[in-house]
Amino acid sequence: MDLVHDDLKTLIRRIALPASIGWIFNTLFNVVDTYYAGHLDTLALAGLALSFPVFFIIIAIGSGIGTGTTALLANAYGANQPQKGQLIICNAIVLAGVFSLAITLGGFLWSDNLLHAFGVVGKSFDFGVSYLRILFLGSGFFIFNATLNAMLASKGDTKPYRNFLIIGFFMNLILDPLFIKGWFGFPKMGTGGIALATILIQIVGTLYLISRLKRRSQHPFHGFCLRAVTWKIQREILTQGIPASLNMMTIAIGFFVINRYVLLYGGDFAIAAYGVATRIEQIALLPALGLNIAALSLVGQNYGAGNFQRIRTIYRLTLRYSVTIMTLGMILVYPLAPRLIALFNDNPSVIAIGTQFLRIEVIAFNTYVLMGISNSVLQGLKRPKMIFFIGVTRQFILPMIIFPFLGGTRAMGILGVWWGIVLITWTSAIFSIAYTIHTLRKVLAD
Repeated sequence: MDLVHDDLKTLIRRIALPASIGWIFNTLFNVVDTYYAGHLDTLALAGLALSFPVFFIIIAIGSGIGTGTTALLANAYGANQPQKGQLIICNAIVLAGVFSLAITLGGFLWSDNLLHAFGVVGKSFDFGVSYLRILFLGSGFFIFNATLNAMLASKGDTKPYRNFLIIGFFMNLILDPLFIKGWFGFPKMGTGGIALATILIQIVGTLYLISRLKRRSQHPFHGFCLRAVTWKIQREILTQGIPASLNMMTIAIGFFVINRYVLLYGGDFAIAAYGVATRIEQIALLPALGLNIAALSLVGQNYGAGNFQRIRTIYRLTLRYSVTIMTLGMILVYPLAPRLIALFNDNPSVIAIGTQFLRIEVIAFNTYVLMGISNSVLQGLKRPKMIFFIGVTRQFILPMIIFPFLGGTRAMGILGVWWGIVLITWTSAIFSIAYTIHTLRKVLAD
């Protein structure tokens, strides 16, 4: 497929659809984890929800390297520079290896301290640590998979990663109960079993993605790679990737901040409800996530080729499609909220609190896709710095002001957190769109 010349509507469909299907199965993967944790113990569900922000740091590192790699590769391919593309691939692999080692060692040693630092105690802490200590041992495979997928996505090929995520979902259906409950003589590992199943599936994914890259002659591992490592290219990848990583890390910080106030105003049942509700929210967002990848790949290649007017059309089309999809999600989630929560936990308090959150949160559904598309366009234009500043404001600065004001000063309690999320995300989305439009005008003027 030719990302520079082919019909845009066709390209968006061909890139976004496989990616969206893949992300649907990826979130269903997490839903399976949430389901088994919820039936293991309500506090296991809380422990998993409280440990998720720590795990999200791994995802943030992998996503940053992957996003930076996709942007640079797409630019190189759009400018018809395949040799530079190979250099970028080699340097991305080396970066992924370095970060994998650091995250594995640091996470295994300090995961319990991270949970303590954010006020996680009691049985929820025990469940969370059991999950994280094992998960961090395989953290490198998450980072490598994000990097390998970036190499494929830079050419608009989102099918291999989709295939891996589908296979991983079905493997998880079998492996989770096998390790959690100790079937067929395996020891009962509880939440640690969820982590072990996840690691084994990521290893399978790494092997599969490498095989697909070799078929496309994008050899990610060979002797030339070590000789091709240069600080110049690694700095380019990091310049593109660090803002994306930091932005995702602010999401992790945002989860910690939200968890803190949810615990303060609602307790363990509210945390469990919030953990379930966010999984459901993620499912509703999934059909639109493939459009982020389409926007990044298309903008990256067309920016490299100098097709600046085409970039504006890409932004407009992907925004229109994403808002349409998310509006449909809002319509479906609102009436079904209590039944969706009850699928994961039958505690009446969890169902009531989760339903309350979802029926308020649907108002914010469109904000996430508006920001996601805008961020992808900025990455493709190699102007990612503002992404981080928007993230810090949205995930840390505004919540630390608005949550205590609404929840405490205005005595809204847990409702202050729910409505605070809506207010913060809409403010951030409006600013993100305005900044992206300003950047596009500047690019066209230049």
